[in-house]
Amino acid sequence: MRIKVMKFGGTSVGKPEARMTSALRVISAKEQGFYPVVVVSAIGRKGAPYATDTLINVLREIDPNVEPDPRELDLLLACGEILSAVIFAHTLKTLGHSAQVFRGGQAGIRTDGVYGNARIVAIHPVSIFKSLERGKIPVVCGFQGVFVADEGAPGGELTTLGRGGSDTTGAAIGAALQAEAVEIYTDVDGVKTADPDAVKEAPTLRKVTYDEVAEIAHLGAKVVHPRAAEIAMHYGIPLWVKNTFTDDEGTEIVPRERFPGRRVTGVTHTGKLVYLQFDLLSATEADRVMLESRIYETMARYGIGLFMVNLSPSSTGFAVPRSQYPIVENVLDGLVIPVAGDDRCVYLFQIGQKASKEVETQARLLEAFGQVHRVPAHLTEGCTMVSLVGHEYMQQAGLFLDVLTTLTEGQVTVLQTSDSDFSLSVLIPESEMNRAVKLLHDRFQLAEVR
Repeated sequence: MRIKVMKFGGTSVGKPEARMTSALRVISAKEQGFYPVVVVSAIGRKGAPYATDTLINVLREIDPNVEPDPRELDLLLACGEILSAVIFAHTLKTLGHSAQVFRGGQAGIRTDGVYGNARIVAIHPVSIFKSLERGKIPVVCGFQGVFVADEGAPGGELTTLGRGGSDTTGAAIGAALQAEAVEIYTDVDGVKTADPDAVKEAPTLRKVTYDEVAEIAHLGAKVVHPRAAEIAMHYGIPLWVKNTFTDDEGTEIVPRERFPGRRVTGVTHTGKLVYLQFDLLSATEADRVMLESRIYETMARYGIGLFMVNLSPSSTGFAVPRSQYPIVENVLDGLVIPVAGDDRCVYLFQIGQKASKEVETQARLLEAFGQVHRVPAHLTEGCTMVSLVGHEYMQQAGLFLDVLTTLTEGQVTVLQTSDSDFSLSVLIPESEMNRAVKLLHDRFQLAEVR
């Protein structure tokens, strides 16, 4: 059975004409001898009546000061994909092709119990196989699964997979079905060397490796969710990114051994960031390790995405998305960490050079309990991260100098740097983002990359 998983994003199912175009692609795959399995996102993007963000706002508009319960929020958000799947399946039926809708749980997707950002732990696609054997086209709701706390418990708890989770659904279903390919359809021609908003002439890459596309996605590009690339890589599933609305061949995502070579793949960027650098000079070595652990444990507990993490004997720092900064400030500003031992002392966290009223109040109250050591965090707002992504290239001698020289000559201020096996990143003022991307794109001649 030649199975092809075809995942369609919000713009590909957002309007009747788009759904018809997407449905015809599914029918074409069937006529070519494939057994198509469809995965759909919610209809449309932010602002559309049934988009995920719109559904979130339905609750938040009731009272912005009361956070929705994560379990109930997942139940609401899952409605977007259910609605989309039913409408898409009916579109296929009007074209003469029998289709059957599956919620994530009905498709056999089992997850852990983390509401809002669950991970898939197993897939049992028995119902999908039966549907295919009966000649139907399965249409699976992306972005969702079920968590069963106790073996034999009825129904299970509905969970969602986090932003971009429909890509993850597509890749995971493809792996479970041992599909010949997973095709992710969107409104761009594939993975590009840079954001077209920053570099209009940015070409579409015809081949990239799983490692590269996962790195690009982690660093801000929205074309493919990193979990989807990681799942496809682990199971060796051919992965494609294509445009629903053009006949462009798209981007094929392949194993590293199929596309070797030292090169720069592209330039990507994150959204708006806030950078925090914590001064740990007042802490002993043992206390410093403990404080760092508490900071990062707290960030993990609240699901805060971290960028540009750095550690040194005297400080630690990281950038967070501006949208999440209010949570970080609320949790860390005024945080008190006591230290057990003969010399009683406490550490008091302070965000920014000027202490807030909360911090000053805490300091006065704590004086009776021993020595109070302040842990101030220097704050840099209005910044973003631009990253150069490469395959077997990042360790090349002189690369770091090339990047810094290019940006310095272009009068772009570099605030912080970090690197990994597949990328080199710089923290810069947000106002310089597009210019920095263009400078690096030109310096490494990425307009000629294919």
